[in-house]
Amino acid sequence: MEPPDAPAGARRAPRLLLLALLLAAHPGAQAEVHLSVPPLVEVMRGELVTLDCTPLGAHDHYVLEWFITDRSGARRRLASAELQGSELQGTVHDTRGRSPPYQLDSQGRLVLAEAQVGDERDYVCVVRAGAAGTAEATARLSVFAKPEATEVSPNRGTVSVMEDSAQQIATCNSRNGNPAPQITWYKDGQRLEVPMEVNSEGYMTSRTVRETSGLLSLSSTLYLRLHKADRDAGFHCAAHYRLPSGQHGRLESPPFRLTLHYPTEHVQFWVGSPSTTAGWVREGDSVQLLCRGDGSPSPEYMFFRLQDNQEEVLNINLEGNLTLVGVHRGQSGTYGCKVEDYDAAEDAQLSQTLELHVAYLDPLELSAREELSLPLKSSTAVNCSVRGLPSPSLRWTKDSVPLGNGPTLSLSSVTFDSAGTYTCEAFMPTVSLSRTQSFKLLVQGSPELRAEETEPEAESSWREGDEATLVCSARGYPEPKLTWSQPGSSSAEPVPGRQGWVSSSLTLKVTSALSQDGVSCEASNPHGSTRHVFHFGTVAPQIPQAGVAVMAVAVSVGLLLLVVAAFYCMRRKGRPGCCRRGEKGAPPPGEPELSHSGSERPEQTGLLMGGASGGTRGGSGGFGDEC
Repeated sequence: MEPPDAPAGARRAPRLLLLALLLAAHPGAQAEVHLSVPPLVEVMRGELVTLDCTPLGAHDHYVLEWFITDRSGARRRLASAELQGSELQGTVHDTRGRSPPYQLDSQGRLVLAEAQVGDERDYVCVVRAGAAGTAEATARLSVFAKPEATEVSPNRGTVSVMEDSAQQIATCNSRNGNPAPQITWYKDGQRLEVPMEVNSEGYMTSRTVRETSGLLSLSSTLYLRLHKADRDAGFHCAAHYRLPSGQHGRLESPPFRLTLHYPTEHVQFWVGSPSTTAGWVREGDSVQLLCRGDGSPSPEYMFFRLQDNQEEVLNINLEGNLTLVGVHRGQSGTYGCKVEDYDAAEDAQLSQTLELHVAYLDPLELSAREELSLPLKSSTAVNCSVRGLPSPSLRWTKDSVPLGNGPTLSLSSVTFDSAGTYTCEAFMPTVSLSRTQSFKLLVQGSPELRAEETEPEAESSWREGDEATLVCSARGYPEPKLTWSQPGSSSAEPVPGRQGWVSSSLTLKVTSALSQDGVSCEASNPHGSTRHVFHFGTVAPQIPQAGVAVMAVAVSVGLLLLVVAAFYCMRRKGRPGCCRRGEKGAPPPGEPELSHSGSERPEQTGLLMGGASGGTRGGSGGFGDEC
């Protein structure tokens, strides 16, 4: 199917070819030559074109001619070829100023290098074969060109929504394409169905221009009547173009938005950061008051404060912002914002007010001084007062430990443990405001003393010369002084982790004299003193090291003698009188007489005898005591 804008000659070409084929097939027809010519050739601009014209059947001689049909319908011969023998001799007669020129190849095909838009014509091939007859066929050449990127020129001015007619929105351009592209318009991604006829709601106009290159450029202008709802709408256009073989392409423009003019209908007025959900701001902060109208362009904003039902103008600007630097409690009150928009409807609410609450918290006051001194076991109450808005809450802590809520702190029967730092805190959770005030409680009284007993190294008791370390801790106010009955003590130092306590230590050697008198530690201050005595009980004498060694040697020798005696008795087993005191004189019958050589020392045998001279007792050197 031909495109709708194809010329009449292109539509007649297939019919002429069909007529030629019918005449050739008719028995009475004189033309017996049949041609193979494509009726439609589609190429992209710049491509190589080859138009084929091939006679069907065997012919000894024929003449082939190529004609071009101009816009008036007249034919102009471009080239011809004659078959002589087996070779086809071709000649180009008219290039018609084309560059590069027409060519004829060895098979009689017409060649167009670098197809141009001006090449879109009907090309007629005529073959004369003498007695066989004459035949012709037409090939329609269509050259396609993809257009350049689509450009859009939106209305840079302000489009009023109060106009009663459609206004120019934008112009879309698609340049240098072939055939001419089509342009469509879109709003928020949806295609706009606008007619070409002028009306008050919307329409579009189009204009096609043929460039010097023969390519076509299309320009489309969109007109619409816009509304306030279109203030954030996005518009764009798209160019649709055709390609060979029925293909299509699409080139979209960048999206754009319009600046609309519409009157203010509503005004919003609020406190910016920093603020709370309850509308409170802290004294000393810089506070922003923000006002926004929904008109366009931005209207003029007037900020005011109501004083005795009178509007005190504070500022006029186009931004809709008012900053109160370092607000104070005297700036609490009613503030307002008014929009100056003369295009607004008469019933539009163009003014808004709000209440600004400035929160403040004054320093706390305590009924006690920074240091409060109380006698031991006395009682008192401390009051905490504060002024603030909104009403603050009070709570007490001692050394960061919570005690309770309320303005009064009751101290009953104070002890040394009651001493410390007490803090009253006033706080406002809704505005993150807080203040504190503290005092230090000092409890006066006679010292309290604690002693750390030292255990002896031995389980039973202390021994003479053992080393002992004694520790005394005390507390009170004023700070107590620690003294010892023996010299060598360390100076008093605060005890880590035990507030108010000081300690002193004494290291000494335990003696019998100390076990009788003991060692005393005394803590004293202007309110009194207290004393502790360390006792060591019974102190055992120290054992000399030399006597212990002699006793150990004696015990070892005695054990050795017992072992030797036992061994000797075992060797004498079965003899009468073994292991008992023997009789003096000759040994019993049957026993050989023991004799000792004169060279043997008496002390060698005396180890087993009752006395040192046992070697000469009992005659002939017999044993007097055999065990």
